[in-house]
Amino acid sequence: MTAPHTTTSPRTARARSGRTTREGAAAAVSGAVRARADRLVALSHSLHAEPETALQEHRSAAKIADLLADEGFTVAAGAGGLPTALTATRGSGDLVVALCAEYDALPGIGHACGHNVNGAAAVGAALGLAAVADDLGLTVTLVGTPAEEDIGGKALLLEAGVFDDVAAAMMVHAAAEDSVGATSLAIGSWNVTYRGRPAHAALAPWEGINALDAMSLAHTAIGLLRQQLPPGTLVHGVVTDGGRAANVIPDLTRARYELRAPTVEQLAHAHRRVRACFEAGALASGAELELTRHGADFADLRQDPYLTERYRRAVLALGRTPQERHGEVMASTDMGNVSHVLPAIHPTIGYDTGGAKHHTAEFTRHGTTPSADRAVLDGATALAHVGVDLATDEEQRQRLLRGVARRRASHDTA
Repeated sequence: MTAPHTTTSPRTARARSGRTTREGAAAAVSGAVRARADRLVALSHSLHAEPETALQEHRSAAKIADLLADEGFTVAAGAGGLPTALTATRGSGDLVVALCAEYDALPGIGHACGHNVNGAAAVGAALGLAAVADDLGLTVTLVGTPAEEDIGGKALLLEAGVFDDVAAAMMVHAAAEDSVGATSLAIGSWNVTYRGRPAHAALAPWEGINALDAMSLAHTAIGLLRQQLPPGTLVHGVVTDGGRAANVIPDLTRARYELRAPTVEQLAHAHRRVRACFEAGALASGAELELTRHGADFADLRQDPYLTERYRRAVLALGRTPQERHGEVMASTDMGNVSHVLPAIHPTIGYDTGGAKHHTAEFTRHGTTPSADRAVLDGATALAHVGVDLATDEEQRQRLLRGVARRRASHDTA
């Protein structure tokens, strides 16, 4: 079969030719973000004020959808079968650029990862690029990606085909400093259940099968395994149900465990080794083991060099000095899955957090300060400028379009 071609229409070619294309478009997107500064800051504050956890982000998704619909975007709720996901599109060009908006919060401590800033910045970038989409042959798509803190909305949306036509995907993440180029740890989560048999703990304990013992044995085995795991491979977990009465042999124990590793290949190795520890707990205790994956595995993040460099230049022009983090590892993100399939970036946008780290109540308290509000607008502007660069650099444009064509051909022959 013939792969899709990347011929540029005469209208698009005229729009991208001439000195004013890059400079004029950059000025236009900056102006579009500035003109909507109040709305974007209000969105960030509203998300922060009403935090919603994974797959419960109904109000948050609606706020984003309503704002973009009001700006002329075509909005589709429930993208990829996830009730709190969405897509919003403007333009009809052959180059599809996606801005990934996060908006889920953490239980009990709200937006302790700054996703209100992330989401509002992505919306701002989409609005900025929409101002030049027709002139630059762009289709601008805002992808609302729920549950990053849990089951991995981006990974599930990727599997559902939401990114099939996307040439490049971008987002910024709230942090205490600006950075570019970092990678992330691959991560996978398991729900662990042991089922035993209850018995009176004093009168006839030998008649029981102790599910808590099974978990204790597995936890001990994992602790001993850590010495033999490669550097950067981590295992951590919590018991969520260990029994209900001290004088009853526990017949049911539940836990959640996470495994992290530098690459998806090392994560697969860790899965095999840790699974054996859980199986050992079942074998030694006589309990039955039920082991299920919790959400999608997150892949390690691989940031595109060209997008990274253009973003670095864009934030430098805004008076920011991003730290170069090439090869350095941050925590984990489902943007890693996207980055394994198409060019992507996930830089951090910094603001004053008073020294607080992610996933703390103190970090949450700094999410609506003037410094955080500036991060929303600067992040939006910088991402939009990268989109302009992609559309006006013919070599990069064709690189991305060829990538989409290859993916389509691969899907058609699979």
